[in-house]
Amino acid sequence: MLQSKKQVSLALQGGGAHGAFTWGVLDRLLEDGRVRIEGISATSSGAMNAVTMTQGLLRGGPDAAREDLGRFWEMVAQRSPFQMPGHGMLGLLGGAGGTEPPAWMQAYIGLSRSLSPYVVNPLDINPLRDILRELIDFDRLRQDCPTKLFIAATRVNNGRIRIFKNGELSVEAMLASACVPSMHHAVEIDGEAYWDGGFSGNPALFPLIYDCRSEDIVIVMLHPLQREKTPTSASAIWEHMTELAFNTAFMREMQSIAQLKHQAEQLWGFGPVERRIKRLKLHLIEGEESLSALSHNSRFNARLSFLTHLRDRGRDHATQWLEEQFPQVGARSTLDLAAHFA
Repeated sequence: MLQSKKQVSLALQGGGAHGAFTWGVLDRLLEDGRVRIEGISATSSGAMNAVTMTQGLLRGGPDAAREDLGRFWEMVAQRSPFQMPGHGMLGLLGGAGGTEPPAWMQAYIGLSRSLSPYVVNPLDINPLRDILRELIDFDRLRQDCPTKLFIAATRVNNGRIRIFKNGELSVEAMLASACVPSMHHAVEIDGEAYWDGGFSGNPALFPLIYDCRSEDIVIVMLHPLQREKTPTSASAIWEHMTELAFNTAFMREMQSIAQLKHQAEQLWGFGPVERRIKRLKLHLIEGEESLSALSHNSRFNARLSFLTHLRDRGRDHATQWLEEQFPQVGARSTLDLAAHFA
């Protein structure tokens, strides 16, 4: 007996290689088949997942979307600039397991904190550019994509968010959303420079609230909401500063939504915006247990075994969410906004 699908929108955080966790979440949701996706707001690696999945859905439905997601992450592993020639992917970590990059790669990451990418990487080599060109048919996405896409990037000159919608999608828009300024040149589009969208929205929820009709938003979160220990070493402090920079805009937006929902629920007479906020139902799939113990540098670990490990953890978390919380989709929020963000 066929089950009716529930319509949702997705909000996908960015997090470098940790985006493979989101790959697993999406793979499981596609496999389950009970979700119909109206819109996706995404940043950085979340944006890569969003566009790759949507391309697959357009090409051949859920099975094709799962295939394209797998192909994207396999290509990332194969073309990582940190792969050591002649050593295969085992050379990346100096062994068969683990999550940390080798010493030489960590040295390169450390170098990027003191030297400009315009010096270290003068040709702006970025394997994602070729991967996107090979895998994604942007002309077709701009014209025929039934899913509403909202890809965030940050304007370098003023810090404001730029949302690229379906008709604006391109290789450069995607690279802008994922442009880590310590690693890559700013991406110029129509004369304006962009950095990673995480600085201004990781991800932005307002497009899903105001440009979509679905009352349910599922957030796939990669950055932990809270750290138990205060960082004290220089590297730990730098890592946490970076994490905060990529999470602050999201936290502020969630706090605003929590406040607006509280106010809307207390009012009797109000307009369409208040009604929309009041009906909004939020859900969360997070990988805190799987991701919080990983270091910041592991976001640059493109070893396939590490990526597939994160994929499997994403599938596990999505399975748990489907079993425990999916029945409430369409009925009520399963994310306690007051507890997490108020």
